[in-house]
Order: sequence, then C-alpha cells, then structure tokens
Amino acid sequence: MAACWRRSGWASSIKPGRKSDVAAPLLEMLGIRKRFGATHALREVSLTARAGEVLALIGENGAGKSTLMKILSGVYQPDGGAIQLAGRPYAPQGPAAARRAGVAMIYQELNLAPDLSIEDNILLGQERSRFGLVKRSEQRTIARAALAQLGHAALSLDLLVGRLSVGLQQVVEIARALVQQARVVVFDEPTSSLARHDVEHLFEVIRKLKGAGLAVIYISHFLEEIRAIGDRYTVLRDGESVGSGNVASATEAQIVSLMVGRQIAELFPQVAHQPGAPILTAEQLSGAPIPEHVSFSLRRGEILGIAGLVGAGRTELLRTLFGLNATRHGGVLVEQLRPRPTPRARIRAGLGFVSEDRKGEGLAQIRSIEDNATLSRLAPYSRAGWLNLRRRRQAVRGWLARLQVKARGPEQPIHELSGGNQQKIALARVLHQEAQVLLLDEPTRGIDVGTKAEIYRLIGQLAADGKAIIFVSSYLPELLAVCDRIGVMARGRLRAIRPAGEWSEETIMALAVSDDEAAA
Repeated sequence: MAACWRRSGWASSIKPGRKSDVAAPLLEMLGIRKRFGATHALREVSLTARAGEVLALIGENGAGKSTLMKILSGVYQPDGGAIQLAGRPYAPQGPAAARRAGVAMIYQELNLAPDLSIEDNILLGQERSRFGLVKRSEQRTIARAALAQLGHAALSLDLLVGRLSVGLQQVVEIARALVQQARVVVFDEPTSSLARHDVEHLFEVIRKLKGAGLAVIYISHFLEEIRAIGDRYTVLRDGESVGSGNVASATEAQIVSLMVGRQIAELFPQVAHQPGAPILTAEQLSGAPIPEHVSFSLRRGEILGIAGLVGAGRTELLRTLFGLNATRHGGVLVEQLRPRPTPRARIRAGLGFVSEDRKGEGLAQIRSIEDNATLSRLAPYSRAGWLNLRRRRQAVRGWLARLQVKARGPEQPIHELSGGNQQKIALARVLHQEAQVLLLDEPTRGIDVGTKAEIYRLIGQLAADGKAIIFVSSYLPELLAVCDRIGVMARGRLRAIRPAGEWSEETIMALAVSDDEAAA
C-alpha cells in the first residue's frame, strides 16, 4: 500500500527543497491588470514568490490583495499581464484548474465540511477509488502522512472536523493542500480567529512548508506576524504595487507609509479624556454557562479593555451584558436603572453592542448602508407609521462623512464595502442609536493599519465625549495603548482589573493561562 501512496506523486511534492531551489522564482505575476466597470482594481501589479520562502502581501482593505489572489486562484481572469508558475505560462480557467496546477488557498473562513471526518476532508475531491469503491486503506495512509508532515500525526482521522478547534481545522485544510501537491500556498488573514498558542502552532506549520520547498504567500494586517514569519514583502496600495523588499531590513514605519501613502506618526493615536462617574455596574453577573460571578464598574469617559484567551468568556460577558445571552445570576445596573436582560431593554437603557462576527450577525450583508446604520433606531424618521427616507438618507450621509467611510452613498449594499468600512458602519449604528455604553467585541479584527488608527482615534474621541467603552481584543498592543484599565478573563471569570500602565503583554498572558485564582 505504501507503494501506491508513493506512486501518487504526493510524497515527492513535500521533500525539502535543495539550497539552489530556495532562490528560484516559483511564481511570477507581471503587470497584472483588472477592472470592474469604471473601477481599476489592479494596475500593473507584479510580485514574485520563491520556493522555500514566505512572501508577505500587505495592503489596506481595498488595496487589491483579494482581487490579485482571486486571479492567482482562477476565480477571476485578468485583463492584462502574465503569470508564470515554475517557469511555465499559467492561466487557470477556474479554481479547480488552479488547484491542479499546484496553487492552494487557505482562506480566513475555512472551506471544510464540518460533518465529515478529518480523512474525508483531506481527500475531498481527490478520493482514491477503484471500480467505484473508495480505497480507505490507501486514503488513510496518505492522510496520516500529510498530518505527520505538519506535526500532527496523533490526530484521529475519524474525528469530525466540526468538533476541532479553529487551529486544528486549519491544519486539516493545509494537509489537504499538501495532498493536492500544492507548490504555492496562500494564507489569507489566517490568524484573525486564533488564540495565541494556535498562532504559534500555525507558524511552525508554515516553517515546515517553507522547509519543504513550497512558496508561501502570507496576507495579514498584523505587522508583528509579518516580522515573525515573513522573508520578503510586497505592498499594494490603490490597486498598484508600491514597494517590496526584505522584511528584516524594513522598519514598521516604512511599511506603514507604503500601505497608506502617508506617514502615520502614531499607530495608536491618543485623545485626551477623563473618566467620570460610574455609569454601568455588573453585580455578580453569571451567564449560561459563562461568565461566572463577574463584578466591576465602568465610568463615563472610560475605556475598559478585556483580555484573555479564546474561550475565556470575553465575548460571553459582552453578550450577557447586552441581553443576548441568558443571565443565570446577578444583574446589571445602568446608572439608577436595572433594565431587563433583553437587547431591547438594554438598548433603551443606553447600551450598544458591536459583534465580533461582522458578517454573520454584526451587519445585514444584503441590506444597504442606510439600513444597517439606522434599523436599531428609526424613531427620528418615522411618523404615523411612515418612514421619511429623504431625512434618513441625509442623516446617514452625515455619519459617512464623520467616520470617513469610503462608499458611493447610503444606498450602497454593505457587502460591497471593505472590511474596515463595514466596521465603521457597525460603529455608526450604535452611535446613531445614541448608546452611552459601547460594548465592542474585536472591533479592529481583519482591518488594515490605517483604518485601525482611525478607529482608535474615534474610540478616544467617544471617551472624550463622555461615552463609556468596553473593548474586547485578542491584540494586546492595542489594549495596552488605547485603554485606561484592563481586565483579564480566564475560565469564565474576571481575574483582575488594573490600570493599563500596570500591565505588560507578559503579565496579561501569565494571568490568562494561569489556573491559580490567587495569581490575580
């Protein structure tokens, strides 16, 4: 059976590349052009990816990264330019052709069948069969070898993928790419939903792919990740390639300047604000099943950060505060009110919630910008059951201008906006409903450096205006830079809240992973 596996060609595709292979241009995209109607998505974009190398593809939302990768993966056809793969012309007519040629995409939102086993997912679409019968023994040999190559030989092939952590699901998808004999693997924002230890495991896997002689294209908004894993970088801005070089020899300021076309003196702009009187108090708040017995007070004009590992209860805390999750014990006091634990009552009490799941529940993707910005508060535009559309549209234009949203107008469908601009509309909704307490769950996830800086500035300005903000984030540098106080959650409990200046990344993580309650 091992002989059958060797004949499949997969084994040879992951042998470590020779030293001469490392500098070879495995992929070249030269002068790529693409337009949609009057919009030029790509103008003469070029990049080179070498075997045994990680190329970081960097750019703001809307810079053209996704369009370029969709051309590489066969989803779009370019209007001009040329592509070479392993020294030969490459022009895939669809995703299946791209996969056959050796190009694999690992998307932020994984393409797996959750109700199938690990084995079935790894071999999906490339099953080994004879006379219509699946050759299970051969498939299992191939799947185990792929997982072993990635350092996960102990994973049971019979486990359902839907029961795995996001980090292990990524391993399954990468194993599938290896079985497909991928030569170029593209990672599109792969760490946006990963815990810190899963990120470290992913980097180990990427280093294995690099050592095996594959070319890796890594798309991320986290410059720290790019420094940790990247060899070279290419920056796109407004559909053009504006710079490239070695990661080790470039400063963060240089890369950011290329991305946004201007100098950003402060990646974390500070807006002076002064916390005032308490506005929200959680009293031994317990959800179902978490959080557990959480108590704290939040003041007007204060930014309270909540750190912790994925699954620690950060999201559950916000959802329980907002009334989306059931309250098992305790309660919430908003100034002198004790609103019922429902979203309607909490909105009326002045709470606003921005979900971490922007596409799934944070925004109605098939509706317009104006619908998404105003549906939680239509009273200013309605009279006797009739909606004044002109007045509403005028108000939404004001929000677009205030938040510097790049859009054609209020009537544009929300799904056509970049991730950063969608996030601004999610913030516009809670501001439009006149929320006094903003519950922000990962508000900068998946958006670029320039837009992050704008959102940090907006959060600071909201605090200066007297709003109270709870800011949940997995990105510790932004919590340390933006927040007044930071609390750390672990196993459903709020371990400690201290002034931001008393924390470091190391002390936050030490408390987040500790089993010792006394460590707080």
